[in-house]
Amino acid sequence: MSIRNFDAFFRPRSIALIGASNRAGSIGDVLAANLLGAGFAGPVMCVNPRETAIRSTLSYRSVAELPVAPDLAVIATPAQGVPAIVAELGARGCRAAVVISAGFEGRDGSDLQQRLLDATRPHLMRIIGPNCLGLISTPRAINGSFAHLTPKQGHIALVSQSGAIIAAMLGWAHERDIGFSHVVSLGDMADVDFGDMLDYLCTDPTTRAILLYVETITHARKFMSAARAAARTKPVLVVKAGRSAAGAKAAMSHTGALTGADAVYDAAFRRAGLLRVRELDELFAASAILATGMRVHGDRLTIITNGGGAGVLAVDALADRRLAAATLSPDSLAALSRVLPEAWSHGNPVDILGDAKADRYAAALEIVMADPASDAVLVLNCPTALAAGEEAAEAVAAAVDGNRAVPVLTNWLGGDATLASRAILGQHRIPNFESPEQAVRAFGHLAEFRRNQTLLLETPSAGVAIPKAMVDEAKAMIETVRGDARTILTEPESKRLLALFGIPTVATRIAADPAEAGRFAEEIGGSVAVKIHSPDITHKSDVGGVALRLTSGAAARAAAEEMLARIAKLRPDARDLRFTVQQMVSRPQAHELILGLARDPTFGPIILFGEGGTATEVIADRSIGLPPLNSVLAQDMIEGTRIAKRLAGYRHVPPAPMGQIVEVLLRLSEIAVHLPDIVELDINPLLADAQGLIALDARVVISETKALAPLYAITPYPAELEQEFRLSDGQELMFRPIRPEDEVPISEMVRLCTPEDLRMRFLGPVKHFQHDMAARLSQIDYDREMAFVAVEAGTAYGAGPIYGVVRIAGDPERSTAEFAIIVRSDMKGRGLGYRLLAEMIAHARRAGYAEIHGDVFSENTAMLGLAEELGFVLQPREPGEDTRRVRLVLRPGQPATS
Repeated sequence: MSIRNFDAFFRPRSIALIGASNRAGSIGDVLAANLLGAGFAGPVMCVNPRETAIRSTLSYRSVAELPVAPDLAVIATPAQGVPAIVAELGARGCRAAVVISAGFEGRDGSDLQQRLLDATRPHLMRIIGPNCLGLISTPRAINGSFAHLTPKQGHIALVSQSGAIIAAMLGWAHERDIGFSHVVSLGDMADVDFGDMLDYLCTDPTTRAILLYVETITHARKFMSAARAAARTKPVLVVKAGRSAAGAKAAMSHTGALTGADAVYDAAFRRAGLLRVRELDELFAASAILATGMRVHGDRLTIITNGGGAGVLAVDALADRRLAAATLSPDSLAALSRVLPEAWSHGNPVDILGDAKADRYAAALEIVMADPASDAVLVLNCPTALAAGEEAAEAVAAAVDGNRAVPVLTNWLGGDATLASRAILGQHRIPNFESPEQAVRAFGHLAEFRRNQTLLLETPSAGVAIPKAMVDEAKAMIETVRGDARTILTEPESKRLLALFGIPTVATRIAADPAEAGRFAEEIGGSVAVKIHSPDITHKSDVGGVALRLTSGAAARAAAEEMLARIAKLRPDARDLRFTVQQMVSRPQAHELILGLARDPTFGPIILFGEGGTATEVIADRSIGLPPLNSVLAQDMIEGTRIAKRLAGYRHVPPAPMGQIVEVLLRLSEIAVHLPDIVELDINPLLADAQGLIALDARVVISETKALAPLYAITPYPAELEQEFRLSDGQELMFRPIRPEDEVPISEMVRLCTPEDLRMRFLGPVKHFQHDMAARLSQIDYDREMAFVAVEAGTAYGAGPIYGVVRIAGDPERSTAEFAIIVRSDMKGRGLGYRLLAEMIAHARRAGYAEIHGDVFSENTAMLGLAEELGFVLQPREPGEDTRRVRLVLRPGQPATS
């Protein structure tokens, strides 16, 4: 349902408090005090069957007696009566409720929660809670919570499942004079969840940054779509509680053991562009810097200090977070030497010495802020008897007021003795931190936000396309295995599946007994490996089930016989004992990698990459990603591991082919997308060296039953929407969804359009296409929007040329969507525009939109005529407007917003 009726939470005209009380210290009493005392401009109506007045305000005995229907209700009554109250409120016209009441947990509570939701549905009423602290919205002076403090107005939104965390955050912010735009306690999330809140806050003009305290995510796809949209516009920080990986113990594969629940959340947050912090202290520190709205353009920090030790601590903190100390230019160093004593540090940190007074701070700060190498500046002050900290703070504030282009962070050491200095800095909106390390962590969040924005807009290389015949063969193989009442593919089957998706493997044969293992070894020739094969033995080397470098059939047979004897003692329960025989691959300088797939109950398929081999779980060097991947995301996964540096080459070891490793990750992503029945997949090891890649061992586990509705946290590329068609002159084109790698051909198409055609499309002059704009247009969320491109039939992804583009972007409720279309200027008049728009209309119907609309220049008679031909209705022209809105209703009778 998303954000329908959310205006009733944050912009209500009237509020009712059901369960208001005069009993001192009760929840109803605190709620009444907060609501009535916050300064809300509209009526606040209290309901209590036994009271005539609450805090000198007239009270009503029931919902039925309310003089007007409230937009928003706050409910704090016993849980059993809440569904009936909600039904009565909905019938009166109430559109939203915050349910404070607890008692909706457990078996009986679950039934009660369902009754609560059933009561809302006829009225499209929205619920925050139950079992929550409440809601605070400072722009409208609403405090519908039982929090102990009402925050000042600010630009940070706080959304938490825990009311206790909200109380702690409010206290911390109050001490530091930091305000909030909205504070929302989600509680049990019966209706409104994190995805809904992110959708609302993404476009809320009063919110500059969003803080989340997350215990669990309920709807992964909605959360990921909303989080990615929000993180593109403002910083979103998240603390995730419950970082246990105990669930990994039951995993059947290395991949399962390496992908604990917290690691998956980490990957999801990173993919969405969220900034994760591990502790509340770090969240508090990050809040301070986010409250300023400052941003950085890189990860290089310049440090000014009057104490060398404090500067060293800051540099160490930079190294711990893989950030950089700025290298100041020779001109800056010379300028500093002119204004600082001869004994200054002559580098970064800029140690201006312990006797530094205000003028020295100001001069040094002005110089380093002017250096292009300074992405931000950290000013440290250690208390001395030689100079007043308050005067230094005043000087720093004056310098910052004169140049806000470079972010400045501060740390005035000395505890309570620095309160006056901190107050000066706070008055000038300069963030001050408790320690050098805390300040560097805050700078790290700014740098990470910038990095996330850059990563989200990087142009990937062309993706991989798996032929349908290969996918169909892999699906048939899975059905055959399931038909044999198996869930584990044999090693040859596993390697065949990999080969179908273009992942190189070593040829493998299965022997029924030691004698056959010997014969296969003779046929293969050279050096071979023999491994035990049983559905009950996952990690073969743990039971002595691997023999390497066997150079004859006799040696292979003997090794197999020894395995049988050994396993009879160690694993007498193991069934169906056979042997795999494969050619030994001798590549002494190769790196052993592990790649894999697993299924997370919340986020669906996940992809693993890291250092492989028998010790992979002990080494635990791994990175996790969510499919679908592109080349940029795959490269980022690789760089998130320690082995990445070794893959780049060192000493006498040449670099591994990184492009091929990226491609294997993309092919693994295609397996995750096309084969939802795979529960776990291991490639361990995948050898990687200058000769290339080859998978030596593979294991695939499938589900017992066919996956009817595959769960993907991120909607994959909808290849099923691709179709070929002919223009009126016979030219064959393909109509397909846009892909991230289309950024370059999109820009080229724009270059080939006339200025007038571009003006008609973008409703204003467009001189050239910047990278950021092209990237945003080509990197879309297929669950929220759609764009189709027309290309030559058979053209590789990202190769171009693109002849036309049509797109729609809708609201989360799918009530309405806006369309836009452009055809390359030299392709006009051939029926392409008609075909593109007609196909988009068909897609919008399938997607369930109630209507689509577009804004067209009144002079664009060709577009207006095309719209009318396809059934759009021209809306009346507004006075003074030079555009006309065209509207097409797809679901008559359904509500739609403009």
